[in-house]
Amino acid sequence: MSLNESPQKLYNVGLNYKKADINVRGAFSITKENQVLLLKEAKEKGCEGLFVVSTCNRTEITGFAEHPFELISLLVKYSKGKVEDFINVSNVYKNKAAVNHLFNIGVGLESQILGDYEIVNQLKNSFNQAKKIGTTNSYLERLINLVLQASKEVKNKTKLSSGTTSVSYAAVQYIMDTIPDYNNKKILNFGLGDIGKNTCKNILHYTKINDLTLINRTHHKAKNFKDKNPEIIIKNLSELNNELKNTDILIVSTGASYHTISQQDIQDGKTMLILDLSMPENVDKLLKERPEITLVNVDELSKITDKTIETRKKEIPLAQAIIEQHKKEFNDWISYRKFVPAVNALKESLQMIQGHEIDFHRKKINNFNEKQAELITSHMIQKITTQFVKHLKDDKTSVDQSIEVISKIFNLKELNLTEND
Repeated sequence: MSLNESPQKLYNVGLNYKKADINVRGAFSITKENQVLLLKEAKEKGCEGLFVVSTCNRTEITGFAEHPFELISLLVKYSKGKVEDFINVSNVYKNKAAVNHLFNIGVGLESQILGDYEIVNQLKNSFNQAKKIGTTNSYLERLINLVLQASKEVKNKTKLSSGTTSVSYAAVQYIMDTIPDYNNKKILNFGLGDIGKNTCKNILHYTKINDLTLINRTHHKAKNFKDKNPEIIIKNLSELNNELKNTDILIVSTGASYHTISQQDIQDGKTMLILDLSMPENVDKLLKERPEITLVNVDELSKITDKTIETRKKEIPLAQAIIEQHKKEFNDWISYRKFVPAVNALKESLQMIQGHEIDFHRKKINNFNEKQAELITSHMIQKITTQFVKHLKDDKTSVDQSIEVISKIFNLKELNLTEND
């Protein structure tokens, strides 16, 4: 299915850190459970392709619809946000603009911290979730594959993701910059999403902290993570309150839709640094009122910059050049899908003319060599269609106009030639 075979268009609707602060993003965040429900409803309504991305920095739906409000309604229904609030902070991209937006996201150009590579797995997982439920199609699959290829090439061939600046690293950098004698502090990491995993790995890689405890609501996931990172101590969820009594630094990335850390969980007078990497925020903000508690959220961490950011900015033109190459490949694929029906129709029309002419000359000419005539004319048909394909592939060619002219000349069946703008 392509944009030219349906009245539906490709849209990307959503909001991100550029216009929406952490509270608004939290309201429009879609839980994993609700993402599944959203996709199932879209499937029941006959959606021709759709997937959902909801991270700490953005919530977006990419999919086909006759009007973007169809997607906006789903986003609002399965989040806690309101339509009137969405309008003030939203972005709506259509067709080529939606494609371009996805490429920019995939390579890290749209990340809150330039070049942040954590979005790649989030994008991949979101698409795989939709594919499993059955709301993807060949168009979206081809698009996402090329976005991931571009992302890999940008990572390998540029310095856009060089250095160690990401949300998960910013958390570790904050600890190293603000906590004296941090290597001897007790750290508790609560939650094991992508950011939680990366934060644990960064702590092990960039510090000499030897007291890192992990608690996850799904214990077997924590156990599997420990198998690959034996330095980590894991505890059961039932041990959370006891662990909090002895914790100096708490990192929360639970991704729940409610406060997983409340005021009651932290003892009065307890000195603690709490880094809330969750979206929506999973730590009760009232804890910030306690003078002995330092509570830092994602937006505050994202303001941390280092010299690698300047290096990354210089790599933007290289990243954009790589994006353009992959976008061209995608557009070529779209064009090919677009003109194949016209080329096949032209070939069928020429073959009908061939059949009529051979039949006519067989009746008129004695000893007519039908096989030789068929061989010669078939070769001519192949030459004509090949030349037509070359013409359509030329950058200067207006594919729609050329197909329309050929259709009129050879009385081909009417083709939908809606421009993919």
